[in-house]
Amino acid sequence: MSEETIHVYFVPGMAAGKEIFKNISLPDPPCKIHIIEWIIPHPNEPLAAYAERMAEHVKHDNSVLIGVSFGGVVAQEMAAFLNLRELIIISSVKSKQELPTRMKFAQRTGVYKLIPTRLVLSADDLTKFAVGPRSKKRLRLYQEFLHVRNKQYLDWAIKNMVCWQREEPIRKIVHIHGEDDIVFPIKNIDDCIRLEGGTHIMLLNKGKQLSETLRSIILKE
Repeated sequence: MSEETIHVYFVPGMAAGKEIFKNISLPDPPCKIHIIEWIIPHPNEPLAAYAERMAEHVKHDNSVLIGVSFGGVVAQEMAAFLNLRELIIISSVKSKQELPTRMKFAQRTGVYKLIPTRLVLSADDLTKFAVGPRSKKRLRLYQEFLHVRNKQYLDWAIKNMVCWQREEPIRKIVHIHGEDDIVFPIKNIDDCIRLEGGTHIMLLNKGKQLSETLRSIILKE
């Protein structure tokens, strides 16, 4: 009897392309990996409507959906339109309560609107927003994977990250988070699988450890 195929769909971080998952590997069989790439939002499109359109790219029932950072936020909204085997987020948040203080401040004041996406953000500026400002090495590493520079997408994505309104986490969500994440500090995160030494870009520099963690979750090992 052939082994059941487990379809695993990934949603990348803000503005990132499929290459961000280059260091993630899952056993094939039974896992079959699919990367969902960002689509351009309609003007003033609500997050739920956007998530419904993104969910159309999940072609298999009972799949695993994994979202990274802002992709984790979108994946949670996509879950409302899907019958999933497992919902996993990495380096993300499960509700607005887990957002860092600076994002809550940006939401209250509207300062996020001042980010100059009209200039098509430089890789450096965009990476600092997506990854955090402290490490030049991390900035350079992540910059290689930022591909979506569309102003409409960037304005929309930044607004929906900062102004996300989910009050309570989804039931049966699995959250993997790095202990050294400076974008979403671990002190604000509840009920997660902690990766020692993991940063916001642990997808790139801790791919083996993260792959092993995903394998154990998906295959129930």
